[in-house]
Amino acid sequence: MLEEASAEIRKRFGVDVHALAKDLSTQTAAGEIYDYTVSQNLTIYGLVNNAGFGLYGKFSETNLETELTMVNLHVATPISLTKFFLPGMLERNEGEILNVSSLAGFQPGPMMSVYYSTKAFLISFTEAIAREHRKSGVKICVLCPGVTRTNFKQSVCEDSKARINSLDYCPAKVAQYGVDSMRKGRVVAIPTFTNKFLSFLPRILPRSTVRHIVYKIQLKNRGN
Repeated sequence: MLEEASAEIRKRFGVDVHALAKDLSTQTAAGEIYDYTVSQNLTIYGLVNNAGFGLYGKFSETNLETELTMVNLHVATPISLTKFFLPGMLERNEGEILNVSSLAGFQPGPMMSVYYSTKAFLISFTEAIAREHRKSGVKICVLCPGVTRTNFKQSVCEDSKARINSLDYCPAKVAQYGVDSMRKGRVVAIPTFTNKFLSFLPRILPRSTVRHIVYKIQLKNRGN
């Protein structure tokens, strides 16, 4: 699949493409990627931290190894890749970093506690480093979509009865919205008015109410 995507980009845009397959959930992946770019004398203008997966279930019953893998993928690898590539961008005074979080990052997530927590980290982390470097030529943004038609829902729901419904929308439009928002200087990009409203709602409702609502939605979406 990676080689097919590389070939399509070469053909469509007439550019050179380097395909490098790495398991981003490992602690060494970020360093290996950085070392590869150095060995190939590549200048990195843009970084997109997009890889992720979910895990459904009560925290007391879910698999620890899977959750620690998720933390590596959602938290440790984006930190490391940003640490490696941001200094070069700042030195050149140009570049772009887009971290992909989720609408889930604005609220606690019973039945998907670690996933929601890692997405909250990505929002906070991005906002912090964006403010630190606001006067530079590097644009830093976090994209927070709702439910989107990708293979992600299979990683969450393949063993459940989860239903993806009215918030389902096009991945290409979500990606374009994120890039456009970043280039306009937005730090937090939330596509669609509905998602913007949902991201704001936890700020005005009691935290106990938010926890209860999310818990009920998770159960309902899985036929419980």
